[in-house]
Amino acid sequence: MAGRTWNKVQDSWRGVALCLLIALPAWFLGKRFDVIGGPVFAILIGMVLALFIKDDAALPFASGIKFTSKKILQYAVILLGFGLNLSQIARVGARSLPIIVATITTSLVISFALHRALKIPTKISTLVGVGSSICGGSAIAATAPVIDADDEEIAQAISVIFLFNIIAALIFPALGGMLGLSNGGFGLFAGTAVNDTSSVTAAAAAWDGMHPGANTLDEATIVKLTRTLAIIPITLALAFWQVHKAKRAAANGEGGEAAGTFDIKKIFPFFILFFVLASVITTVFALPAGVTAPIKELSKFFIVMAMAAIGFNTNIVKLVKTGGKPIFMGLCCWIGIALVSLGMQHLLGIW
Repeated sequence: MAGRTWNKVQDSWRGVALCLLIALPAWFLGKRFDVIGGPVFAILIGMVLALFIKDDAALPFASGIKFTSKKILQYAVILLGFGLNLSQIARVGARSLPIIVATITTSLVISFALHRALKIPTKISTLVGVGSSICGGSAIAATAPVIDADDEEIAQAISVIFLFNIIAALIFPALGGMLGLSNGGFGLFAGTAVNDTSSVTAAAAAWDGMHPGANTLDEATIVKLTRTLAIIPITLALAFWQVHKAKRAAANGEGGEAAGTFDIKKIFPFFILFFVLASVITTVFALPAGVTAPIKELSKFFIVMAMAAIGFNTNIVKLVKTGGKPIFMGLCCWIGIALVSLGMQHLLGIW
């Protein structure tokens, strides 16, 4: 299997190289403007570049771009697992668990209700709901291959999450001050109500700047990592649901040439199991930060590369025209999560 994969990489080197060239400036721009993040820059650069490259000129890059948007994205998720020490997160983040469960449930319920009410496509609804509730781009990256989302659906979900990340990072520190949140309370609020890790960091750092000595950044980060653990049960549940649907379709003779047949190897996203295994290895062997930190950075860079490929395959005009309902869904999820986070803190006496 490894040999076949390597052969595909060799055949696709032009497209992979193009995504790498897009990812490098996007990565550094993301470091410079961390509220926006490298993945968003990569999608934007990819979409703009695609406007100037005609279909015939893009053909030599097609297989490599597809490989990057699918396989490298999966490798990124696997490496992401090395950043999760399950025992440490469970120990430090236990206090935030009721709020995390409540906010994740809220987002998923809202996205499902709006999916049914507004007839928003299932895959877009799933990606926006999961991205809003868990950890933004990383959750979308993990979920997209499981539900077989296409590049435009991924780009749309990332765009929605990005929009509300920016707003949260800008207004939440001031909002927390107006509400009279304690330092610990704001750490919980930022960790549970802001989507992406980079934006959680930006919001917590802004709070610390407004409240010298607060040191909420560490607590917000731990809460966010605890929230990230939800990737495991949610993606596994989605994977088993996909398997169930495939079995039912096969039994009913649906699916064209594949009618009446079922192959779990083609359906089940085994990369999620490798993600879990990476987390277990980090936990059991207590891998030090000196080992896991570079792996996490590589994972993030792979995500930026994959987003460059996704941007290149995305029609920016169509994205803008069809973006109204997903943005409204993202807004509702975002407001719902923020209100539930604050309400749960008040209920639990943390505020």
